Amino acid sequence: MKVTRFVLITALLAAPAAAFAQGANPITAGAKAQFDAVSGFVVRAAEKIPDDAYAFQATADVRTVAQLVGHIADGFMGMCSTAGGGKPPRTGIEKGVTGKANLVAALKESVAYCQTVYGAMTDQRGLETVPFFFGPSPRSAVLYFTVAHAYEHYGNLVTYMRLKNIVPPSSEPKPTK
Repeated sequence: MKVTRFVLITALLAAPAAAFAQGANPITAGAKAQFDAVSGFVVRAAEKIPDDAYAFQATADVRTVAQLVGHIADGFMGMCSTAGGGKPPRTGIEKGVTGKANLVAALKESVAYCQTVYGAMTDQRGLETVPFFFGPSPRSAVLYFTVAHAYEHYGNLVTYMRLKNIVPPSSEPKPTK
Protein backbone atom coordinates (compact mmCIF):
# COMPACT_ATOMS: atom_id res chain seq x y z
CA MET A 1 0.00 0.00 0.00
CA LYS A 2 2.93 2.36 0.69
CA VAL A 3 4.17 1.93 -2.89
CA THR A 4 0.68 2.63 -4.26
CA ARG A 5 0.34 5.80 -2.19
CA PHE A 6 3.80 6.92 -3.26
CA VAL A 7 2.97 6.31 -6.94
CA LEU A 8 -0.33 8.20 -6.62
CA ILE A 9 1.20 11.16 -4.77
CA THR A 10 4.13 11.36 -7.19
CA ALA A 11 1.78 11.25 -10.17
CA LEU A 12 -0.45 13.91 -8.68
CA LEU A 13 2.49 16.23 -8.16
CA ALA A 14 3.58 15.70 -11.75
CA ALA A 15 0.14 16.22 -13.32
CA PRO A 16 -0.23 19.32 -15.47
CA ALA A 17 -1.59 22.28 -13.53
CA ALA A 18 -4.22 22.90 -16.21
CA ALA A 19 -5.79 19.53 -15.43
CA PHE A 20 -6.44 20.60 -11.86
CA ALA A 21 -8.39 23.61 -13.05
CA GLN A 22 -10.88 21.42 -14.90
CA GLY A 23 -13.52 21.14 -12.22
CA ALA A 24 -14.90 18.42 -10.03
CA ASN A 25 -12.47 15.62 -10.92
CA PRO A 26 -8.94 17.07 -10.89
CA ILE A 27 -7.20 13.77 -10.10
CA THR A 28 -8.89 12.03 -13.00
CA ALA A 29 -8.30 15.04 -15.27
CA GLY A 30 -4.62 14.96 -14.37
CA ALA A 31 -4.36 11.26 -15.13
CA LYS A 32 -6.16 11.72 -18.45
CA ALA A 33 -3.90 14.62 -19.45
CA GLN A 34 -0.85 12.46 -18.74
CA PHE A 35 -2.35 9.53 -20.65
CA ASP A 36 -3.21 11.73 -23.63
CA ALA A 37 0.40 12.93 -23.82
CA VAL A 38 2.13 9.56 -23.60
CA SER A 39 -0.38 7.65 -25.75
CA GLY A 40 0.02 10.33 -28.41
CA PHE A 41 3.80 9.88 -28.38
CA VAL A 42 3.50 6.08 -28.51
CA VAL A 43 1.01 6.07 -31.40
CA ARG A 44 3.06 8.61 -33.38
CA ALA A 45 6.22 6.55 -32.78
CA ALA A 46 4.49 3.34 -33.90
CA GLU A 47 3.29 5.09 -37.05
CA LYS A 48 6.67 6.69 -37.75
CA ILE A 49 8.81 3.55 -37.43
CA PRO A 50 9.08 1.88 -40.86
CA ASP A 51 7.62 -1.58 -41.47
CA ASP A 52 11.03 -3.22 -41.82
CA ALA A 53 12.20 -1.81 -38.47
CA TYR A 54 9.41 -3.60 -36.58
CA ALA A 55 11.65 -6.69 -36.47
CA PHE A 56 14.51 -4.65 -34.96
CA GLN A 57 15.77 -5.84 -31.61
CA ALA A 58 18.57 -3.93 -29.85
CA THR A 59 19.91 -7.14 -28.24
CA ALA A 60 18.79 -10.75 -28.25
CA ASP A 61 17.30 -10.52 -24.75
CA VAL A 62 14.94 -7.57 -25.29
CA ARG A 63 11.68 -7.12 -27.18
CA THR A 64 11.52 -6.24 -30.86
CA VAL A 65 9.79 -3.02 -31.89
CA ALA A 66 6.74 -5.11 -32.82
CA GLN A 67 6.71 -6.81 -29.42
CA LEU A 68 7.05 -3.44 -27.64
CA VAL A 69 4.11 -1.97 -29.52
CA GLY A 70 2.05 -5.07 -28.77
CA HIS A 71 3.13 -5.04 -25.13
CA ILE A 72 2.07 -1.41 -24.71
CA ALA A 73 -1.30 -2.18 -26.31
CA ASP A 74 -1.77 -5.19 -24.01
CA GLY A 75 -0.79 -3.03 -21.05
CA PHE A 76 -3.34 -0.36 -21.96
CA MET A 77 -6.08 -2.97 -22.34
CA GLY A 78 -5.22 -4.80 -19.13
CA MET A 79 -4.57 -1.87 -16.83
CA CYS A 80 -7.46 0.25 -18.06
CA SER A 81 -9.83 -2.70 -17.65
CA THR A 82 -8.56 -3.16 -14.11
CA ALA A 83 -9.14 0.53 -13.32
CA GLY A 84 -12.54 0.45 -14.99
CA GLY A 85 -13.64 -2.76 -13.30
CA GLY A 86 -14.16 -4.88 -16.38
CA LYS A 87 -12.45 -7.46 -18.52
CA PRO A 88 -9.98 -6.36 -21.21
CA PRO A 89 -11.77 -6.26 -24.57
CA ARG A 90 -8.71 -7.81 -26.16
CA THR A 91 -5.59 -9.67 -24.98
CA GLY A 92 -2.58 -11.37 -26.53
CA ILE A 93 -1.61 -8.52 -28.84
CA GLU A 94 2.13 -8.79 -28.15
CA LYS A 95 2.24 -12.48 -28.99
CA GLY A 96 -0.60 -12.77 -31.48
CA VAL A 97 -0.57 -9.69 -33.73
CA THR A 98 1.99 -9.21 -36.47
CA GLY A 99 2.74 -6.56 -39.04
CA LYS A 100 2.97 -2.82 -38.53
CA ALA A 101 -0.52 -2.01 -39.82
CA ASN A 102 -2.17 -4.56 -37.52
CA LEU A 103 -0.09 -3.52 -34.50
CA VAL A 104 -0.77 0.19 -35.02
CA ALA A 105 -4.49 -0.59 -35.35
CA ALA A 106 -4.42 -2.65 -32.13
CA LEU A 107 -2.51 0.12 -30.35
CA LYS A 108 -5.07 2.72 -31.45
CA GLU A 109 -7.86 0.40 -30.33
CA SER A 110 -6.23 0.09 -26.90
CA VAL A 111 -5.86 3.88 -26.62
CA ALA A 112 -9.52 4.36 -27.56
CA TYR A 113 -10.54 1.80 -24.95
CA CYS A 114 -8.49 3.55 -22.27
CA GLN A 115 -10.04 6.87 -23.31
CA THR A 116 -13.47 5.43 -22.45
CA VAL A 117 -12.21 4.32 -19.04
CA TYR A 118 -10.56 7.66 -18.27
CA GLY A 119 -13.68 9.44 -19.53
CA ALA A 120 -15.99 7.45 -17.25
CA MET A 121 -13.79 7.76 -14.16
CA THR A 122 -14.50 10.21 -11.34
CA ASP A 123 -12.23 11.14 -8.47
CA GLN A 124 -14.67 9.50 -6.06
CA ARG A 125 -14.67 6.22 -7.98
CA GLY A 126 -10.91 6.53 -8.37
CA LEU A 127 -10.56 6.12 -4.60
CA GLU A 128 -12.10 2.62 -4.70
CA THR A 129 -9.52 -0.14 -4.48
CA VAL A 130 -9.12 -2.91 -7.02
CA PRO A 131 -6.77 -5.92 -7.16
CA PHE A 132 -3.53 -4.94 -8.91
CA PHE A 133 0.10 -6.05 -9.33
CA PHE A 134 1.19 -4.46 -6.04
CA GLY A 135 -1.86 -5.45 -4.05
CA PRO A 136 -5.14 -3.59 -3.61
CA SER A 137 -4.75 -0.17 -5.27
CA PRO A 138 -6.99 2.83 -5.87
CA ARG A 139 -8.38 2.92 -9.39
CA SER A 140 -6.67 6.31 -9.86
CA ALA A 141 -3.31 4.78 -8.95
CA VAL A 142 -3.85 2.13 -11.63
CA LEU A 143 -4.58 4.86 -14.18
CA TYR A 144 -1.40 6.72 -13.22
CA PHE A 145 0.58 3.46 -13.34
CA THR A 146 -0.73 2.96 -16.88
CA VAL A 147 0.95 6.26 -17.74
CA ALA A 148 4.20 5.30 -16.00
CA HIS A 149 4.30 1.94 -17.79
CA ALA A 150 3.69 3.61 -21.15
CA TYR A 151 6.47 6.14 -20.57
CA GLU A 152 8.84 3.33 -19.60
CA HIS A 153 8.26 1.57 -22.89
CA TYR A 154 8.08 4.78 -24.91
CA GLY A 155 11.64 5.26 -23.64
CA ASN A 156 12.51 1.87 -25.17
CA LEU A 157 10.95 2.96 -28.46
CA VAL A 158 12.89 6.24 -28.35
CA THR A 159 16.16 4.32 -27.96
CA TYR A 160 15.26 2.02 -30.85
CA MET A 161 14.29 5.00 -33.00
CA ARG A 162 17.57 6.77 -32.21
CA LEU A 163 19.50 3.61 -33.12
CA LYS A 164 17.70 3.69 -36.48
CA ASN A 165 18.32 7.46 -36.93
CA ILE A 166 14.63 8.30 -36.53
CA VAL A 167 13.65 11.38 -34.54
CA PRO A 168 11.14 10.39 -31.82
CA PRO A 169 7.86 12.33 -31.67
CA SER A 170 8.75 13.92 -28.33
CA SER A 171 11.92 15.37 -29.88
CA GLU A 172 10.35 16.73 -33.05
CA PRO A 173 10.37 20.51 -33.38
CA LYS A 174 7.22 22.18 -32.12
CA PRO A 175 5.01 23.41 -34.97
CA THR A 176 5.12 27.15 -35.48
CA LYS A 177 1.88 29.09 -35.39
